[in-house]
Amino acid sequence: MKIELLKTFLEVSRTLHFRIASENLYITQSAVSARIKLLEEDLGVLLFDRSQKHLKLTSEGNRLIKHANEMIFMWQKTKQDVGLADSGAHQLVIGSMMSIWDIVLQDWLKKIHRNFDEINLLTNTYSPNELRKGILSRVIDIAFLFEQPFVEDLITEKVASVPLHLVTTEPNEKKEPFSLDNYIMVDYGEAVNAQHLREFQDAPPAKHHMSQPRIALNFLLDAGGSAYLPRQMTFEYIARNKLFLVEDAPVYSREIFAAYLAKSQKKEIIEDVLQLFPSVSI
Repeated sequence: MKIELLKTFLEVSRTLHFRIASENLYITQSAVSARIKLLEEDLGVLLFDRSQKHLKLTSEGNRLIKHANEMIFMWQKTKQDVGLADSGAHQLVIGSMMSIWDIVLQDWLKKIHRNFDEINLLTNTYSPNELRKGILSRVIDIAFLFEQPFVEDLITEKVASVPLHLVTTEPNEKKEPFSLDNYIMVDYGEAVNAQHLREFQDAPPAKHHMSQPRIALNFLLDAGGSAYLPRQMTFEYIARNKLFLVEDAPVYSREIFAAYLAKSQKKEIIEDVLQLFPSVSI
């Protein structure tokens, strides 16, 4: 099965429009239709419902999305790994939950790039369950999670302990008790979520729920409100009085763990790059 067919399927599934998908892929609309038809013939199922005015994914099409993404990622991993065979370089596959990228990993990747010329990076985003499976199946070299995985074959290191502070777009000049106005609930995992619900059980329900702190931060700056966010993501906005720290609100801490196989062939490289984290507290 050609990777081009899967890439075309994913673009059509995203846009739900053959013409728009063809423009985004820089191919003709007839080529898009032909690729989808060939993929459907190979799989023996219909991936899109064309009977209505608007294109819709079938249940089989919905199930294919996850597999298509995984197969494309594996193909990229294979191409890079094979291409490095004679160069003396090493491929390092890093998987993480989306929100962890924003909190600590972007700067860490830059440090790897500056300090290790021989390392080629390949990154992707996964759910916690997919990360654990990816490590054990050797698809991922290092996984970053909020919850420590207790698996016998894995080595787990705490790489960061991130303070989460309540910030707001409205200054509390009168020093009144803080309130959760237009509050955005950011998902930092069960440990923090449960603690927050206990301490704010009498507060009004959150206005919005968001899985990524970066999305919540951008929303706050545009629309106003309050949210718990990592301090290192907000300090520059606090310094410019675009956000204000709620001083009397509880402060939470979110630990971030790196996990890798104890018998990984890249264990020495993994240990070297993990040393680039400045300290556990961030």
